[in-house]
Formats: sequence, structure tokens, C-alpha cells
Amino acid sequence: MQDSKHVLVTGGAGYVGSALVPRLLAEGHRVKVLDLYLYGESALASVRWHPNLEEIRGDIRDSQLLKRIMPGCGAVIHLACISNDPSFELNPSLGRSINYDAFSELVDCARESGVRRFVYASSSSVYGVKEEENVTEDLPLQPLTDYSKYKALCEEVLLEKQRAGFEVVIIRPATVCGYSPRLRLDLTVNILTNHAVNNRKITVFGGKQKRPNIHIQDMVEVYTQSLNWPSEKINGQVFNAGYHNHCVSDIAAMVQSKVGPDVEIIYTDTNDHRSYHISSEKIRRELGFVPKHTVGQAVEDLVGAFAAGRIRNSMSDDKYYNIKRMQSLVLT
Repeated sequence: MQDSKHVLVTGGAGYVGSALVPRLLAEGHRVKVLDLYLYGESALASVRWHPNLEEIRGDIRDSQLLKRIMPGCGAVIHLACISNDPSFELNPSLGRSINYDAFSELVDCARESGVRRFVYASSSSVYGVKEEENVTEDLPLQPLTDYSKYKALCEEVLLEKQRAGFEVVIIRPATVCGYSPRLRLDLTVNILTNHAVNNRKITVFGGKQKRPNIHIQDMVEVYTQSLNWPSEKINGQVFNAGYHNHCVSDIAAMVQSKVGPDVEIIYTDTNDHRSYHISSEKIRRELGFVPKHTVGQAVEDLVGAFAAGRIRNSMSDDKYYNIKRMQSLVLT
């Protein structure tokens, strides 16, 4: 029999997953993690001893594995994917096979195994570039890349497979920022902080483009609460999850203020004027979710982690950079 407190987290050793899994365990959940562990074994080291954690090294494309591990789970939080446009474009067929082709079978397996709630981590990039000041969930999707196109197509698949007893909810996160055990340093806030701390210099391309962000602890809160929200409020629904829509130049100034006045900001021209901005009013209005952590706090967390020696070889170690790690691996 499926257990509502038993959760499968795909990609649970990733950037968000490595912060989410310890929180779920602390909340009393039993957690199965399915991950390829491409970025090393240490992401969940702090909770590896936990009696309610089961780590499974495996591929979400392995249907037989899914059929073995899914029974008993009451919920799935699906984070696993080839994440971000450059990593996807390195090997489009691989990206499609993981991000889209495997998705339908994963959802079917969950439904047939008695999973009651399926939470899908989509992306705010599915909107493309909008002129509207507030990009809300009811606007048409205009994905600009294969990565965002397949995110949008998976949303369609999931909503079509919704049935009585099988609840689905789609989260469209802004760009996540801040420290996690499996850290990414290829995201705007994290990139600028890394360069400010280690090079005392930030290069800003353009600067007026808006980038919606959300602190990783707020993202963890969204996924944790997604297991508790009443079905009548979330079933079949889509929610943006973001906080501030800062310009890149404002983020750079914020990083400088947190790291030190000696940090130089260099502005240069860019051909990429894409500007993203999303509204997270729906999740506040309907579910009462309000982010509590600012971009400034994400910068402070990263600066503290650097100072404590928790981020080593941040300029050279490819484990912090999705595209560099993908280039060094041979995946099929």
C-alpha cells in the first residue's frame, strides 16, 4: 500500500534536491532518491546515515528500475533532467530522451503503482520573452529553446494523465540561487558572487535584462509544502514560484555590496537582450506561499560558505558547472 509520507525524489542529489531531501527527512518523510550522481557522491553525505533515506543510483529512463522502486510511494517530486539550455544543446538527443521521452513512462509508472500526488518541476523559461509586466500562469507558452520546449510538452503530458486518485501539480520556478551541498556556479547570482569573491571583479553583459530569482530555501519550501497543500487547491494547477525580478546590473550591485567595495563591476555590450519576469501572485493568493529569503541573503550564504572553506576550487572544478561536467562525461 502506498504511503503518503513516502516520497520518491528524482534528481534528489542535484542542486535543489540536495537541499530538499534533508528537509523532507526532517519533516518525517521516508525518501527514496533516484539519481545518476553525475556530480559526485557527497551531495547527501549529511543524511546518508538516515534510516528513512534510500539512495538509488539509476536512470529515470530505466523502466524496469522504476517498476521496482515506485511501489509504496505516495508522492513523486520530479526534479531530474538535463538542466539549462547549454547542457541540453551539447547533446539534444540525450536531452530529449531524459527530459521528454522518459517522462510519459515515469508518470504512467507512478499512476499504476498507486502514487497519489505527482509534483513536476517545470521552468519559468516556458514563457519565452514577454512584454507583459506581470507574466502570469494563464499567458500562452512560447518556449525559445529545446530545453524549455520539452518542459512545456511535459506539462501537457502530465495534465492529460491526471485521474481521480492521481493528483498532479506543476511548479514553474524562477532561477534558483544560493548555497546547496551540490552547488551550481553557473546561475546568475551564483556566478557573480563566485567571481566577486575570487576575482574581485564582475563582468556584466548588458545589465538591464531582468532575471527572476528565488532563494534555494524558498524553493525547498515550495516542494515540501506541495506534499501538504489540499488537493482541491493544487490538483491540475500550475504555479509560478519566484521572488524578485531584478535587473542583472542590480544583482551585480547587490553582490558588490555584500562582498566588498573593492569589487570592480565591468559593463560590456551584449547581443542577448532577453528579459524575463514572472508574477508569483497566484501561489501567494491561492496557497499562501510567500518567499522569505532575498537574493541578498543568497549572496551572503555563498560568501559564508566560501569563507568556511565549503566551496573549493570554484573556478576550476567542473562539478560546479553543468555544461563542463556534461562535456567530460560520455552519456548515451
